[in-house]
Amino acid sequence: MPTTAPAFADATASDSALRRFLHGLPGVDAVGLEARAASLGTRSIKTTAKAYAIDLAISMIDLTTLEGSDTPGKVRALAAKAVHPDPTDRTTPRTAAVCVYPDMAETAVAALAGSGVKVASVATAFPAGRAALDVKLADVRDAVAAGADEIDMVIDRGAFLSGRYLKVYEEILAVKAECGRARLKVIFETGELSTYDNIRRASWLGMLAGADFIKTSTGKVGVNATPANTLLMLEAVRDFRAQTGVQIGVKPAGGIRTSKDALKFLVLVNETAGEDWLDNHWFRFGASSLLNDLLMQRQKLSTGRYSGPDYVTVD
Repeated sequence: MPTTAPAFADATASDSALRRFLHGLPGVDAVGLEARAASLGTRSIKTTAKAYAIDLAISMIDLTTLEGSDTPGKVRALAAKAVHPDPTDRTTPRTAAVCVYPDMAETAVAALAGSGVKVASVATAFPAGRAALDVKLADVRDAVAAGADEIDMVIDRGAFLSGRYLKVYEEILAVKAECGRARLKVIFETGELSTYDNIRRASWLGMLAGADFIKTSTGKVGVNATPANTLLMLEAVRDFRAQTGVQIGVKPAGGIRTSKDALKFLVLVNETAGEDWLDNHWFRFGASSLLNDLLMQRQKLSTGRYSGPDYVTVD
């Protein structure tokens, strides 16, 4: 069973201790946070740096299909796109992962064998998380048994919002134990947490429980990843490493659709957490449509012409 970083062992000794710790974190200056995120979003990136940044963003994508209509054929097509995003240009980087439901993980694993592209699987009754713990753990075991390299779990937002922090903490611990070699991404659904203070508390709670990544959203609600909530989470992983020596990844997901958006997020990473996070081992984009825009912008930089959406595959 994973244990809390030694520096914070006392903080997780009891429900009351965890509550004191989380509510003792500094309050978030919402105006200042949003102003800084907006300011960083105005940074311009010149042509050579832009080409590098676009390739970096492509390499950070968890190419995602999480629909009730998913089929093995759709997953295999998505896997092919992850390996060769632009079939006309084999210098295009591969994406970081393909993200699917647990019942599609085996198909994705077979399609991506030997490619180096990871298979991520959502679990724990994604996206609502409304299931008993034994059901959630069975969901994780199925995905791991199918060969998933990464597990994306959702926290119990109802428990978190009602102040039952130890329940959320222990559930993350239990899921982490079932992951084995797979890395664990903990999804907060920031759009449902209501306040920046809650997002900061959830970030620390996830890290204390052993998350390998903290992730903004499922992409299934109205408000998903934003520059401000991602900036807040980047500050959390930066501060956590400063105090524990443990580096945690960050994954904004949902609503990031254009190259311009993606580059703004990379500036946030560089200016907040630092260069150590500018790598797909530590930063990911959860996206389905973002890749197409990145490919079109990449083609424009290399050829001087904007090909348009008809020149890239939909899936």
